[in-house]
Amino acid sequence: MDTLPTVNIKRGYFKNEDSLFVYFKYNDQLISKIKSTKVYHWSISERCWHTPYTNHHLELTNQIFASIAVITIDQSVYKLPTKSIKKQKRVISEGNKKIIRSYVSYLRGKRYSKSTIKTYFSFIADFFDFINHIPLEALTNRDVELFIENVFIPRRYSISTHRQFISAMKLFVTFYPDTKIDNLTLDRPKKSYLLPTVLSNEEIINILRCTKNLKHRAIIAMIYSAGLRISELINLQLSQIDIQRRQIIVKSSKGRKDRNIILAKSCIPLILNYLNTYKPNIFFAEGKPSEKYSPESVRAFLKRSCNAAHITKKVTPHTLRHSYATHLLENGIDLRYIQELLGHAKPETTMIYTHVSKKDLLKIESPLDVAVKKIALDTNKQNTTRLIEPY
Repeated sequence: MDTLPTVNIKRGYFKNEDSLFVYFKYNDQLISKIKSTKVYHWSISERCWHTPYTNHHLELTNQIFASIAVITIDQSVYKLPTKSIKKQKRVISEGNKKIIRSYVSYLRGKRYSKSTIKTYFSFIADFFDFINHIPLEALTNRDVELFIENVFIPRRYSISTHRQFISAMKLFVTFYPDTKIDNLTLDRPKKSYLLPTVLSNEEIINILRCTKNLKHRAIIAMIYSAGLRISELINLQLSQIDIQRRQIIVKSSKGRKDRNIILAKSCIPLILNYLNTYKPNIFFAEGKPSEKYSPESVRAFLKRSCNAAHITKKVTPHTLRHSYATHLLENGIDLRYIQELLGHAKPETTMIYTHVSKKDLLKIESPLDVAVKKIALDTNKQNTTRLIEPY
C-alpha cells in the first residue's frame, strides 16, 4: 500500500490578511482537489496555497484531504497570528541627512566593515526620524531612552540589536559632540548568554538526504563540513578551494582575518559533481553567472529541507556552524584547534560549545541514578529497582 502524502496547515498573515496556508509536495491529485474548492490560490512568494482564515475554510480543508492525505495542523492555527510592524518612510530634514552622510564617511574612515556601517547608518537614521525636528544640540540621554522605549521595544528587537544601537550612538556622539548626550552614561543592556541550537549527526544527514537539488545539497554540505558563516559561504571563490590538498582558504572574514579549513573527504565527490554540473564561474555558489548567491535563498531552501526532514528545531545556516563546532568537540578535538577553525578572536567565544557538548555530560550520573543503584545493591536485587512499586 502506498504511503499517503502529507498536508501541512498553518496560519499567518498574507498581504495583511489573516490567512490559512496549505503546504504539500507536488501531487496532481492534491492540486486538483484544492483547486476544486475555488477558495484557495497559489502564492509564488510563499510557495503554498492560501485562503482567508475562517472556521468554514478550516473545516473544508480537513474534509477535502481527509481520505487522501495525512493532515498535520500547526499550533499557529489555533491562535491569532502576530502581525508584523511595517516600517514607514523616514522623515529626516536635509540638514540631518547631511550629518548622517558625514557620519557614514567617518565610519568608513575608521575602517568599519560594510555590514557594520550599514547597521549603524540604519540605527542613526531611525533615531533622527524619531526625534524629528528636535535640534541636535538639545538632545539628551532621555531622548535616546524614549527612542528605545517607543521604537525598539514595539519592534521586538533583541538584546544584541539594542547593544549595537548603543554602540552606534556612542560613536555618533564622538563624531558629533555638540549634543547634550553623555557618552559615558549610555549603558548597554547585559548581554544574553543563550545556548546555540545544535543538530545531531543523524539530523544533518537527514537534511542532506532530503535536499534533492544538487546545488542546495552542495551548499549545505559545505557550510556544515567547514563550519562556515553565511557571509563566508556567499563570498567563497573557486580559487580559494584546493581539492587536491583538501583545503579551503577563507579570505577577509569577520575581523578581517584569513584562515585555512580542512575540506571533508566525503564532501569532495558531491562538490565535484556540483561543479561539473552547474559550472560556476567565480564564486562557489552563484545565483546568476559570476554573481554571488543571496543569503535569503540559502535560508529559504535550508528551511524547506528541514521541513522535509521533519526537523522541528529552528534551523538557520549558523545552526550548521554551531553543530560543526559541537561535533568537533565531541570527537575529542582540542578547543584551541576549534577556535582556529572557526576564526574566533577570543577563546571565550569557543567555550560556549562546552556547554552544549554531550560527550562529558553523559559521564555525569544523576543523584537519582546513584540512589537507585545504592538501594539495589543494599537489597541484593538483580533487577533495576523501580521508582514506583505496584500495590
